[in-house]
Amino acid sequence: MELPVATVTQHDQWKVESQVFRIYDLFGNLPPNAQSVMIELQRDNHIEYLTRGLRQLPPSFCTLDASRPWLCYWILHSLALLGESVDDELEHNTIDFLSRCQDPSGGYGGGPGQLPHLATTYAAVNALITVGGDQALSSINRCELYKFLQQMKHPSGGFRMHDGGEIDVRACYTAISVASILNILDDDLVHNVGSFILSCQTYEGGISGEPGSEAHGGYTFCGVATMILINQINRLDLPRLIDWLVFRQGKEFGFQGRTNKLVDGCYSFWQGGVFPLLQRVRSIIDEQLVLPDAGGHSTTNGTHTSTTSSISEVGESFEGTSSHVDDACHSRQEVNFNDIGYNFVKRPIEMEPLFHSLALQQYILLCSQEEKGGMKDKPGLSRDFYHTCYCLSGLSVCQHMWSDEEDSPVLPRALMGSYSNLLEPIHPLFNVVLEQYHEAREFFTRD
Repeated sequence: MELPVATVTQHDQWKVESQVFRIYDLFGNLPPNAQSVMIELQRDNHIEYLTRGLRQLPPSFCTLDASRPWLCYWILHSLALLGESVDDELEHNTIDFLSRCQDPSGGYGGGPGQLPHLATTYAAVNALITVGGDQALSSINRCELYKFLQQMKHPSGGFRMHDGGEIDVRACYTAISVASILNILDDDLVHNVGSFILSCQTYEGGISGEPGSEAHGGYTFCGVATMILINQINRLDLPRLIDWLVFRQGKEFGFQGRTNKLVDGCYSFWQGGVFPLLQRVRSIIDEQLVLPDAGGHSTTNGTHTSTTSSISEVGESFEGTSSHVDDACHSRQEVNFNDIGYNFVKRPIEMEPLFHSLALQQYILLCSQEEKGGMKDKPGLSRDFYHTCYCLSGLSVCQHMWSDEEDSPVLPRALMGSYSNLLEPIHPLFNVVLEQYHEAREFFTRD
């Protein structure tokens, strides 16, 4: 009998497992004091690597010419997570550069004079919020940016990434996130967004970029965060989503982005960052688990067998009311959308993490961390600013998701390694450091 031939994907998986388990075996056989050194966050080296990148990049980065606001955000956010700020010259240069990326008609392009795009708009706004201060925050032209968001709105309920661009869940998140954090989110922008995202939840439980595509970690975070920001998280099948999500953490302890794909450090946030969102909506999850079917019997598989109106009754407003109305009925919600993000982070965590957070920290620190600074996808690959940003964001999520309240101290059981590894907490919906979020919130809610 002829034995089956292993696929390329299987060979790749075995190679990654071998590399990761070799590192874990080395770590496990070391004495405790040597383990402490190996698991240490190389804070100073990360800061040096990031600051150098913000000052000047080599010619090889010219391929990222249309992603320069992203480079600003990835670097600045990573520094903020490490508790580091930039000097006055770098701060001024960053604000000046991003101002030149801002289109006169609203939104930000990938560089000065480039077409405004929702992705680089999100990156530029988050970068400026991370810089903080009146100069940075007042440089954002909210009036024109709102007009740009309106122009990107599509009749389907979704958003286009740019003029004539693709319509997907990423566009919905970047548009809604920016509008929410800038205090310009309203009924017109929210209209039918929930229905579009709902159409992207797949049979697996995760969320795809567009209807009919495969569930993906990045789109799942974007979809869940958006549904919370528009007060319609109850419309998703949350038990099925959790079922898909927890199985994305593999034997390497990191997360994969899709079923049967390789582990990747960036999904420490894109997948791991969904869990602190779900921790604050446990009551909705519990109600879906016992939702009565058409015959009046309870179901425990999370399947939505009730009518649209009864599903909408499951949700609760983050304003403390039960005023949610299905947007498919073209009705308005009696809720201030701009307050949802602020109120959400004030809500107590209602359940423990649904994944192995210490194991994920171990993967990040041992397998994604470069000793000379920076983070990477997996062993054998090179460091970059993107993976540095999202590995550190995922590490922060792991460290702070056991805390009951926003200002609660981090518990020893939540932390891999010593307290010198501790990062700043983020706002889980926007992925900006919490202190910077509150400063922006105060600035943009002034009369």
